[in-house]
Amino acid sequence: MIGCSRCDRRAVIFQRHSNRHLCKRHFIEDFERRIKLAVRKFKMIEKNDRIAIALSGGKDSVTLTYTLAKLYEKRRDLELFAITIDEGISNYRPPTVEIARKVAEQLGIEHVVVSFEENFGMTLDEMVKRGDKKPCTYCGVFRKYLLNRTAREMGATKLATGHNLDDETQTILLNFLNADMERMARLVPQRVQEGLIMRIKPFRYIYEKEVVVYGLLHNLPMDFEECPYSYFPVRASVRDFLYEFENKYPGRKFSVMNSFEKLIPCLREMYPQIDLNRCERCGEPTPKKVCQACKLLEELG
Repeated sequence: MIGCSRCDRRAVIFQRHSNRHLCKRHFIEDFERRIKLAVRKFKMIEKNDRIAIALSGGKDSVTLTYTLAKLYEKRRDLELFAITIDEGISNYRPPTVEIARKVAEQLGIEHVVVSFEENFGMTLDEMVKRGDKKPCTYCGVFRKYLLNRTAREMGATKLATGHNLDDETQTILLNFLNADMERMARLVPQRVQEGLIMRIKPFRYIYEKEVVVYGLLHNLPMDFEECPYSYFPVRASVRDFLYEFENKYPGRKFSVMNSFEKLIPCLREMYPQIDLNRCERCGEPTPKKVCQACKLLEELG
């Protein structure tokens, strides 16, 4: 038996970045401490917030929903509710929608399911057959569209997503490799925009592996199925590179995140947040005259 580095209990995880073995109690304390650190540092949760949680039913969103409910359930000035987007992916989405329903019910959180078919007249499966764009293009645009619109209509002040340290460092490095500094600047919004709900990412300092361990320790439903449409050749290469680099030099993902955060003031000065317009067709916020969702719907006929 390997003991905890902080007490005599059995360790449940080895943190390579800290070179510590941690028992269940001390791992949970450390996990939740880093969430609170991110929340305080970026003022993710403030007084009288009504927070929408993007609950897909996958491991990250389920763990995020549970953790936010646990950490902030005693805050009477806060409200939490969950939004699940049903894209309409046969044999993949139905089980996770059911997981989302059960989790929200068990936590006593208001929950709404919003579907592509009801809002756009077709499922993602049908969009892929009809259109010529990659599945992730349709999914990404329409998911963001529905999440923001639903959160706003339900009175949310923040929209929490389950993006973890692995996700964020991949995105940072991808933007850097693509020389897309403007997109990188948008990773941390500068101010609230009318019609656009501010996104927050409480897991930005949490490794994906730690999310899984925390969920398993709390007996949360863990769905590990890969979306049948997920195919990111460039992102996969970046993911594998970061994995190997982290494995050889533990803590490098924190280094990437720290470097990015030091650049935030410069990025904000170089790329100030532009004012958004209202889409001429649907009224949703967009930097152009017509939003990307409406353009894609037009292409799909």
